[in-house]
Amino acid sequence: MWHFLGTFLPGFRFARRSGSDGFDRPADHTIYFVQMLVLRVIARSGQRIMAADDPRELLAEVASLYYEEDLTQAEIGDRLGLSRVKVYRLLKQAREEQVVQIVINWPMKRDAGLEAALCTAFGLGDALVLHGTATDAAAGLHHLGQLVARYLEQFLQDEMTMAVCLGRSTYEVINAIRPGIRAKVRVAQAMGSTPFAMHELDSPALARRLAQKLGGEVLYLASPLMANSAADAAVLRSQRDIERTLAAARQADIALLGIGSLDPAHSGFVRGGFMAPEELAALVASGAVGDIAGYIFTQDGARHPTAFNERIIGISFEDLLRVPRTIAVAAGVEKARAILGALRTGIVKTLCTDDRTAAAVLELRSEYDN
Repeated sequence: MWHFLGTFLPGFRFARRSGSDGFDRPADHTIYFVQMLVLRVIARSGQRIMAADDPRELLAEVASLYYEEDLTQAEIGDRLGLSRVKVYRLLKQAREEQVVQIVINWPMKRDAGLEAALCTAFGLGDALVLHGTATDAAAGLHHLGQLVARYLEQFLQDEMTMAVCLGRSTYEVINAIRPGIRAKVRVAQAMGSTPFAMHELDSPALARRLAQKLGGEVLYLASPLMANSAADAAVLRSQRDIERTLAAARQADIALLGIGSLDPAHSGFVRGGFMAPEELAALVASGAVGDIAGYIFTQDGARHPTAFNERIIGISFEDLLRVPRTIAVAAGVEKARAILGALRTGIVKTLCTDDRTAAAVLELRSEYDN
């Protein structure tokens, strides 16, 4: 064995002592060295076995060593028996799988004048208007998501229930909420799931991510967003688990939702395969301007009489009116008509948008009123 170690580990030498039988024996300190070497190999093997059982364990360990303990990639490799290239790839994977989430807290300025004007014009309880500094729409929505997340964190309390609806804006808000709030808030998925074409905005994923951050349970709505017919939708809503989640959403303290436009180029209805562009264009021609929680509404805030609304699986228009604090997040001048219609539904208690969009909504309201 000792000669084998000498071959396996170049440069390995052990001190000898002569035994009573005339054979050489390794000295005590050499035995100790080999024991420690074997223990180290076993430990590294154990780490790899754990990683094989749950790959995210290794991702979390590598990320913790790098971001929390400030070890270099080379030092992490030495500690875990990995190459520096492997450590780099694991850190990249940890970010991609959101084992690590990096949040940059941009300085955010609000426009108090526009906030007051919105509250006065539409009877809102509150308004958040981000003073625009972003160079593109995606960055602007990302910053708006951070603003809304900080706003939410101020009043979340234990045992609250939050209903969450699908949307790009709610996706940004949920991503921006900081882990560790641990408010034990129950999260209810307030509308059905979308096809895989829109998996990044899917309600179950959003609800699960938010519940993990807030330390509360999540109630899933195991249903598509839209049934094949109104009769099918009624059957689905009556199912025990679906009814349980919808009942929780109806009793929510807070609802977080977006406001959708009906532009065929950007509409979730078209992307999700629920409607053809021609069907959506016909709805717009008949007075539809946007959707909230999947329900299509008109410029004056009324629910559109389209049969599509009867096929939605989610919290109802009427139930949203009864939620004490409903926060709508939407931005983009192209959404001004949809936002104006949404504000007239009476559902929105707090509007979160940017300054350009807020000004466009107020101007559009003035035009319609005159």
